[in-house]
Amino acid sequence: MLVWLADYLQNFISIFGVVKYLTLRGILGVLTALGVSMIMGPWVIRKLNSLQIGQSIRDDGPESHLSKSGTPTMGGTLILFAVILSTVLWSDLSNRYVIVVLFVTISFGLIGWIDDYRKVVEKNSKGLSAKVKYIWQSVFGFLVAVALFVTASQPEETTLYVPFFKNVFFEMGWLYVVFTYFMIVGFSNAVNLTDGLDGLAIMPTVMVGSALGIVAYLVGHANFSSYLNIPFIQGSGELVVYCGALAGAGLGFLWFNTYPAQVFMGDVGALSLGAALGVIAVIVRHEIVFFIMSGIFVMEAASVILQVASFKLTGKRIFRMAPLHHHFELKGWPEPRVIVRFWIITVMLVLLGLATLKLR
Repeated sequence: MLVWLADYLQNFISIFGVVKYLTLRGILGVLTALGVSMIMGPWVIRKLNSLQIGQSIRDDGPESHLSKSGTPTMGGTLILFAVILSTVLWSDLSNRYVIVVLFVTISFGLIGWIDDYRKVVEKNSKGLSAKVKYIWQSVFGFLVAVALFVTASQPEETTLYVPFFKNVFFEMGWLYVVFTYFMIVGFSNAVNLTDGLDGLAIMPTVMVGSALGIVAYLVGHANFSSYLNIPFIQGSGELVVYCGALAGAGLGFLWFNTYPAQVFMGDVGALSLGAALGVIAVIVRHEIVFFIMSGIFVMEAASVILQVASFKLTGKRIFRMAPLHHHFELKGWPEPRVIVRFWIITVMLVLLGLATLKLR
């Protein structure tokens, strides 16, 4: 929005032309979202407390979590507000990729908000049923996948690229729609499963989102993409602003979500942020690199799948409890140790993912 205003004002005052620079707008996106989160955080927490929107804790989980009962949840609304506001202010809203990512953020956030609302306000412990939640995730995920496919203007947009190799890629055709659908829905649920300890999900989200912002900038720049031998996706660089806003809003939220948490993210934040990361990875054509960087999310989701499959097939459990972070808690790891070690693993995986940009 402010890009258009700056473009107009440049006709009278030339200094406003600096707003056109993507790097500057990315930085302003970070600072705006961070400022909004930090300033509004205390008010949001007070409001959630006054409305008695407290988290219900599973009685079959680690005993250390019982003390968290009543902690305000649905704090993801703060993240989404900061991200959306910052993106609207500093990005080019005529860019179709920005519109797609905003749509994914809002639509999946709405699913999570309804689920959280039913659980903590209407005191319906089931919230949205898993079936209904998955149906709506599928509807929005499929719509976005089809939209990206039919609006693709260059072959690179629907080609799967394999890292570490210069000339290994696969044109997916209509398989692109299926693949994109699973990227969006799958990572939406993966981040949601990870969101079980104070700050555990939001910091990896910030790190992976920031790395995707770097990838988006390189992929959207003809010279850099040519030098690195990665696909050039025209217009994708504009997602730097969204990724910056996500990082800023996430860090601002972490100020209040760090152990011991004053507020929880809830499904409204986890479902939307996971879906957003998934669709950005698809747009910038670095899905496999994204899998590497998001290893924590992948492991958390895989632990649940393996646990359920093992119990149904053999009657035995692989882990003491799933998702994976609960397994380590039940082994005796204090919660802060689990959180920080998962963060450290994410740092290493993000750096490994970024290294693939040059190792080709």
